[in-house]
Amino acid sequence: MDDAARDFFRQAILTPSPSGYEEPIQRLIAGYIRPHADDVRTDVHGNLIASLGGPPASPSPPGTSPDGPAAGRSIAANDGVPRLMYAGHCDQIGMLVSHIDENGFVYGQTVGGWDPQQLIGQSMTIWTENGGVAAVISRKPIHLLNQEERNQVVKLEQMWLDIGAKDEQDAREKVRIGDCVTLDLRLRNLLGDLVSGPGMDNKSGMWTVIESLRRVAQGDTPLSCHLHSVATVQEEIGLRGAKTAAGSINPDVAIAVDVTHASDCPTIDKQQQGDIAVGRGPVIFRGPNINPKVSRRLVELCETHGIPYQLAALGRAAPNDSNALQLHGGGVATGLVAIPNRYMHSAVEVVSMSDLDAIAELLKHFALSLSPDDSFIPG
Repeated sequence: MDDAARDFFRQAILTPSPSGYEEPIQRLIAGYIRPHADDVRTDVHGNLIASLGGPPASPSPPGTSPDGPAAGRSIAANDGVPRLMYAGHCDQIGMLVSHIDENGFVYGQTVGGWDPQQLIGQSMTIWTENGGVAAVISRKPIHLLNQEERNQVVKLEQMWLDIGAKDEQDAREKVRIGDCVTLDLRLRNLLGDLVSGPGMDNKSGMWTVIESLRRVAQGDTPLSCHLHSVATVQEEIGLRGAKTAAGSINPDVAIAVDVTHASDCPTIDKQQQGDIAVGRGPVIFRGPNINPKVSRRLVELCETHGIPYQLAALGRAAPNDSNALQLHGGGVATGLVAIPNRYMHSAVEVVSMSDLDAIAELLKHFALSLSPDDSFIPG
């Protein structure tokens, strides 16, 4: 991983991107990938689509549904060259300011799947039109909790954001209803190549799909497909960006990259979650959400190019972008590659930089292996 790629990852982690508020990180991504792509565009939903090796994606004609008969007609559908879509969502879980009381304390609602316990005593940032406003979120001190309160799991409505405002007017001069809120965004280096911070889910997956396109563009091997690497939006609230991005790209083959639960730490049941370790390579999923020929090729490419990998099983629809991609239109040959992640949806998510680098390499090789002669019809 070169310095530019590493710095791009660091900047992504430090850039706020709660679902529906992805504009800052999409500007960062566009600046990084634009010199290497044939086309970079942001659609009306906010997805950033970087294209290489063919005509850019464009919306379906007015008056048609992405799943209707006109879907994908603008993507050179008759040129015989397969359309490959990589999806890594750039949104992270967060909060929204929903109320400011007379004392200047700020209350919020969550965006995405939060465990309220993770919020107690955290440093936060409220992102306004004028920049970030420092805040802390907490609850009544333990000394003042009665026995019943001590035995209860804290609820979100029992916590508040404190920005240090003197009163309601002072607070309202700084923040507005609807401003987004994140944990304190930072990246910490642990031992070896492990890094920790909020938003690894899924800025790390976004990094791999964008970086893979850059590596294809910088190489000498010709591309025999139309590659579209997409930083999708609003995955955390219903896989929304992947659905709309697939509507304009109409891919033949698609691979989603997201994080998955690492089981190499205490209290995680390997019998249920599988034996998944941080730093041991990409996780390639198999199961009904996955096209068997796509997963088989991913494994073969790992073995051919000396990329370590791990296998995981998923017996249901995936709770990530691969779910939406598989079901687009008449069906898409879909794969799922995942980054092992400890402590998901917390302030201290942990991933391995070598895992990210290996996935970017794997996706590069997959794109270069694709040709018009390929068929992913099972059987």
